[in-house]
Amino acid sequence: MTNLLRVTVQTSLFTTLSSLCRATQSPRFLDLLPPRPSAATHPAAERPSSSSSRERLQRSYGIRRQRAVAMSSTRRHFAIFTTASLPWMTGTSINPLFRAAYLAKDGDRDVTLVIPWLSLRDQELVYPNKIVFDSLLEHEGYVRRWIEERIDFKPSFGIKFYPGKFSKEMRSILPVGDITDCIPDEVADIAVLEEPEHLNWYHHGRRWKKKFRRVIGVVHTNYLAYVRREKNGQVIACFLRYANTWVTRIYCHKIIRLSGATQDLPKSVICNVHGVNPKFLEVGKLKLKQLQTGEAAFTKGAYYIGKMVWSKGYRELLDLLSKYQTRLGGLEVDLYGSGEDSDEVRESAERLNLAVKVHPGRDHADPLFHDYKVFINPSTTDVVCTTSAEALAMGKIVICANHPSNEFFKQFPNCRIYNNDEEFVQVTLNALAEQPAPLTDMQMYDLSWEAATDRFMQAAEINLSVAEPRIHQASRAYFPTFLRTRKLTQSLEDASVYLHQALSGLEVTRCAFGAVPKTLQPDEQLRKDLGLASPTKRKRLKLKLMT
Repeated sequence: MTNLLRVTVQTSLFTTLSSLCRATQSPRFLDLLPPRPSAATHPAAERPSSSSSRERLQRSYGIRRQRAVAMSSTRRHFAIFTTASLPWMTGTSINPLFRAAYLAKDGDRDVTLVIPWLSLRDQELVYPNKIVFDSLLEHEGYVRRWIEERIDFKPSFGIKFYPGKFSKEMRSILPVGDITDCIPDEVADIAVLEEPEHLNWYHHGRRWKKKFRRVIGVVHTNYLAYVRREKNGQVIACFLRYANTWVTRIYCHKIIRLSGATQDLPKSVICNVHGVNPKFLEVGKLKLKQLQTGEAAFTKGAYYIGKMVWSKGYRELLDLLSKYQTRLGGLEVDLYGSGEDSDEVRESAERLNLAVKVHPGRDHADPLFHDYKVFINPSTTDVVCTTSAEALAMGKIVICANHPSNEFFKQFPNCRIYNNDEEFVQVTLNALAEQPAPLTDMQMYDLSWEAATDRFMQAAEINLSVAEPRIHQASRAYFPTFLRTRKLTQSLEDASVYLHQALSGLEVTRCAFGAVPKTLQPDEQLRKDLGLASPTKRKRLKLKLMT
């Protein structure tokens, strides 16, 4: 019944949201704006009439003055908000952590990594190997030790926590309350939202673009591909496409998509701003030295590592091996991974005449993998496959499909792309018969986090002033010249934000769209863990949006 209600509400509101996206191109949308207070109707709007009003104005002026002085210097402050944290070994835990470390490396930037804090009950659901934390300090210490073991410099970024709740249905951590409060107003400069759509689906609080001078979203996940697999997936995916477009447009100045495998979004650019763990590059340098001295650098054949679910390429790989097992008679493949489909994958592999062995999952940095020569990755569900980048960094030959998620890897000579089944067979046989090409210094640099940080800074256009939003070309005919102004476009965005805040502030609407119940404000346990004050009486939405 709950799912039926959700789909019904989603379908009905889908029409409203579609109309909203189209209406933002029409002056008639101005009618949705809340009336602005004027001196005639609201004398208090003309000047403060009480000591408390004067104090608020003085405090606001003081914050603005502090920000102006801070921003007049070249030193910038980056606040990186992400949707997951170690010890959950997922991309949005690891990559933002490396980004924070390398942005702060030179010491000319202040960086704060903002990660979710979960209650003890949620930690037990999310974190592996029964790892739990009793305090923020304990969790922070774990994160710092993990990154310090993988880089060759002392990280100098700060860590803060925002309240989060784990959604079993979405298998994701969702923010609770207004997470912009984690960063004081006087240092709010640049916000980096790792998975901006995820962070803003249910956002109800300060406007990111009002609090921060520049807001950059980094898209990690193709959520549309995931929801299409669910019941009523096409309907939900259609709605989600509009929702993602909506929230990223109104809350971000710039969007960086890691590859063309992600949803096209407004104000976006495609750029891989991720690097690899430096430990993998060290392996690559060792292999290069072995090749130069004539030693046997690679003594094993082919392998694949990844979460053992069919959608991660295992079905495609086993289908190809089954179809061409005669031509690939001498091939030996080791599969490493753990997941809900492990038993089925093992049974399918045992039916083949080839030497395909299935092993439990392991860390890709394990020395066990150093001597493999060929990494086979037929998956087309990733945005940018981290294990492919790691295999290239270790000097291996990587075989992958011609897909937008692999576009970045095509520049490396050890990346072998196939377009069809026949080409897969041919490139696999060639890879087994050849030695990998030695990695050049420039190729190693391109895979590093130093290069990824440079690409991020360029793609984010940090020093570029916020450009005037463009009016959609198809709507220009309906706009007189004098209406094509920044003021009009800003008014349309204000109305769009107002509507989103109104919907995200209703418990029934939030729950209908999948939010964890009662997450408008942190509960008593989260407030106690994070040292947060009890919530004050809720202000009128109109006044809240004006701050």
